[in-house]
Amino acid sequence: MSFGALQWNFGQGTLQPLLKQMFTNHLDVATTIFGSSLSQLHQALNGGRDAAMSFAVSIQDSSGKNIKDPWKQMFKSLGLTPEFQAIEVLSAAAYYGRALNLCKNYGFWTRRGRALMFDIGVQNGSIPDSVKSLILNDFRQLSQSLSAEDTELAKMRIVANRRAEAARPAFVEDVRRRKLCIAEGKGVVHGITYDLARQFGLDLGSAD
Repeated sequence: MSFGALQWNFGQGTLQPLLKQMFTNHLDVATTIFGSSLSQLHQALNGGRDAAMSFAVSIQDSSGKNIKDPWKQMFKSLGLTPEFQAIEVLSAAAYYGRALNLCKNYGFWTRRGRALMFDIGVQNGSIPDSVKSLILNDFRQLSQSLSAEDTELAKMRIVANRRAEAARPAFVEDVRRRKLCIAEGKGVVHGITYDLARQFGLDLGSAD
């Protein structure tokens, strides 16, 4: 089960801390939303990963792709509260901070470069040292005559491909499409066509 702007989830253990923070800081709001079902959610959060996963399965329909009501509506209501949105923003800020550090490590300076590193943090966690070595070696092969923008684009493509190739085999091409879409500014991911500069202002302009 994934939930929220960055698709925090029970499987990776990223959703539990956000929900616990909500219950600790805004129990009144959570009680209004979940009512008598709140105790069941508490048990899932406090019972470890297996309990959380069992709970997630129990509230899905037979396809395993959709959350059943009333849980679907309750989580939707939770996501619309200012209190939980503030928790999401705080959690996302930690990913953004790590993205800034990655940009420094790899010399990225554009808005799109920053977006690529943010996406790596969200989807993949980081870049392993073994992959970093490959990336930096590829960087050294780039022509010194490229413009700053062309260098940035070439480096993003390298990072996109190298990080994708380090993913689990079943997901390599999916990760590659997603990362190259960001690197190149355009692409189709999961059937949706993106133009990042036009839609989100993510071009090769300076991020600062």
